[in-house]
Amino acid sequence: MDDHPVVRDGICSLLGAVPGFEVVGDADSGPAAVARARELDPDVVVMDLRMPGGGGVEALREIRRFGLRAQVLVLTTYDTDSDTVAAIEAGASGYLLKDSPTEALVAGVRATAAGETVLSPTVMARLASHVRSPARSGALTAREREVLVLVARGRSNRLVAEELFVSEATVKTHLVRIYEKLGVTDRAAAVAAGYQRGILG
Repeated sequence: MDDHPVVRDGICSLLGAVPGFEVVGDADSGPAAVARARELDPDVVVMDLRMPGGGGVEALREIRRFGLRAQVLVLTTYDTDSDTVAAIEAGASGYLLKDSPTEALVAGVRATAAGETVLSPTVMARLASHVRSPARSGALTAREREVLVLVARGRSNRLVAEELFVSEATVKTHLVRIYEKLGVTDRAAAVAAGYQRGILG
């Protein structure tokens, strides 16, 4: 899903030539991407962030809101903190840059289809920097509290993702922030800290 025809055609041709891959459709805008995803029910959607009609982040939110099973791999030229964090929080399963090698894109699509999280090294560094930022508040957000409550009930990352209509990558991002804010390193310690601080009743 890309608004540049040459780029879109190139990606479709590249992926369509990979054994085991089938390109079922394409789109040139955010709303069209959501409509095509609902119509075709693909395993993976490869999506740019900056597109007409709301762009990739809004399209990601819509795909999650409709409960579609498609995993979304962002493929873009933008790697700012605001872009990467917004995309992951909106439900992206992976985030690659357009200057990634062809092999990385093919491996990324394959991994995304298998439910794995795919992040380019640059994006991974930005996310790590973001969660370590000392400017972040120590208070959990409403969504982080929801994640912690479900973890306390014994839900796996996959089940938390299903209940909150987000990707597992998004759940992992929330957990990293929860650990950072609570000063813990694992799920059990996070739950214990949640009870101690009155976050969990």
